[in-house]
Amino acid sequence: MFCHAIIHSDGVLHSLARAGHTQLKILVLGLGNPILTDDAVGIIVAEDVRRRLDREDVVVDQASIGGLGLLELVLGYDRVIIIDAIQTAAGQPGQIHRLSPDQFRGNLRAASPHDLTLATALELGRRLRKDIPKEIVILAVEAADTETFGEELTPAVAAAVPEVVELVLQELERQGNGQRRPRCPAAR
Repeated sequence: MFCHAIIHSDGVLHSLARAGHTQLKILVLGLGNPILTDDAVGIIVAEDVRRRLDREDVVVDQASIGGLGLLELVLGYDRVIIIDAIQTAAGQPGQIHRLSPDQFRGNLRAASPHDLTLATALELGRRLRKDIPKEIVILAVEAADTETFGEELTPAVAAAVPEVVELVLQELERQGNGQRRPRCPAAR
């Protein structure tokens, strides 16, 4: 067994035990930009989940990346729940979509039109024989405004946050088996 230490967005150093086939269990990842109105919904949901959750087999994190950067974040986990904003032609602000990477036609956190979609990044990871999660669920919240600078969600999206938090917790109950990951001696 060897230990791998990472620092999450909470600023805390976490030691993660890894041995042979042992994997981290579940990642809850809120995506978004905290200063672009509804684009922050994934980050806000992740913060709420972190406050309500007390399981060592789940890592809650947040990021503002996509494509290959997002692929790097999900490697090594059995399951991943991603929360992000979405804008579809027929969607109503605050509407919640449960999607797989293949169903998600958009580009989560694409830095440019030349960046990879999540599905394409995952396929590349598979071809490179990377440790891709067995399951990825995307909870996408229909956004009203992702372009205005502001740190508050629009009312319809803000009203959806408690429901999305509950959906994440339900996914964790469905996915989780309560197992704890091995701890390294220096782990907190």
